[in-house]
Amino acid sequence: MSLEREFESRFRCPKCGNTKAQAKKLAMTGTGLSKILDIQMNKYLEVSCLYCGYTEFYRLDVVEGKKGVIGDVLDVIFG
Repeated sequence: MSLEREFESRFRCPKCGNTKAQAKKLAMTGTGLSKILDIQMNKYLEVSCLYCGYTEFYRLDVVEGKKGVIGDVLDVIFG
């Protein structure tokens, strides 16, 4: 089961109690040089309630496990 499907199946909205959710991975730039060069080093899993729109963000390096410096360098090179 993919990480997204795992979070969707376990989701319960703390705001409205709904159990239907959509999850997707996203990446964002940081500040400074990464923002200027548009290097998206910050990666998250976003889980949103399909009823009220409440959204939670989880750091991918935490929920997937760290991949290390080589993986980060390859992400910069290959996007």
